Amino acid sequence: MTTTDLPVPGLRSGTEGVPAADGPQTSKEFSSDQEVRWCPGCGDYAVLKAVQSFLPDLGLRRENIVFVSGIGCSSRFPYYLDTYGMHSIHGRAPSIATGIATAREDLSVWVVTGDGDALSIGGNHLIHALRRNVNMTILLFNNRIYGLTKGQYSPTSEAGKVTKSTPMGSVDHPFNPVSLALGAEASFVARTIDSDRKHLTSVLAAAAAHRGTSLVEIYQNCPIFNDGAFDAIKDNDTKADAIIPLVHGEPIVFSGGSRGLVRAANGGVEIASVEEVGLDAVLVHDAHDADPTTAFAISRLTELGYLDRSPIGIFRQVERPTYDDQARAQVETARSNVDGTPHDRLAALIGGGDTWTVV
Repeated sequence: MTTTDLPVPGLRSGTEGVPAADGPQTSKEFSSDQEVRWCPGCGDYAVLKAVQSFLPDLGLRRENIVFVSGIGCSSRFPYYLDTYGMHSIHGRAPSIATGIATAREDLSVWVVTGDGDALSIGGNHLIHALRRNVNMTILLFNNRIYGLTKGQYSPTSEAGKVTKSTPMGSVDHPFNPVSLALGAEASFVARTIDSDRKHLTSVLAAAAAHRGTSLVEIYQNCPIFNDGAFDAIKDNDTKADAIIPLVHGEPIVFSGGSRGLVRAANGGVEIASVEEVGLDAVLVHDAHDADPTTAFAISRLTELGYLDRSPIGIFRQVERPTYDDQARAQVETARSNVDGTPHDRLAALIGGGDTWTVV
């Protein structure tokens, strides 16, 4: 699988003004001296290695990159990168990252979170970061379980999931993180897999190049508490029928080209035999469509957390004004007179002639 519109390494549109590195860098320079401590076989190892290998391509100084995490297994991430980092509080990483991105235009800001951290206690913080379109890249590790607290069901666990906290099976309706992000009108939404290094790296590159909030859901295996959750899209015997690759400008076909997505009678999308409907009837993926309706319909193919049909790739990649750019512009306007000369409006307000007495 490939993605679309991959950036030229070192030309990150989301970090204009961020100081460039003094010379070529290697993944070793982005690896800290801390012992990596996840369970053997955890998908986090593969994601960490991919990120460490990719960061040199940004062409940025390490001190101008910051990773913010919440609480969970994935939130150990900042310890293992030789950049600035913050292990913050449960669910609040997007809010803290918003403050960093708004105050410091010279930083490349990343958030590392999990399905429990981002979608349970952090749900409100996540959707507002997406809505505001702050310059940050959010990596949402989705293992569909609470791993750090030892195996309770999470907001993305499928209905009927038997866990320590749901011994008779979960009766909750699970979140679809991609649908949630598209519903919040996020400007960049993608999904990838921990074990597909090439695809993961290409999606990271596209997300990093995007100006605004990029959300990347990463299917990540938990070998201890939810092993095999993604077998349908990883097993060589089933993945061709389970993975629906999304590539901008190309027909959405899978299963060796024998099946494709077509427009359904109700306006949504459905799977059809390419031989029966013809290739011309198959939808051509448009990640740049300003209307997220079709992207949302595609995301619904992963229904109720079951992965026998899972679109993988960039769902949406559109440009719109960013929160932090606009906030900084307002501050600059407030500091200037009409002719552009500096003016401290706060000092003028404090020292103004209109006063009052409270009795």
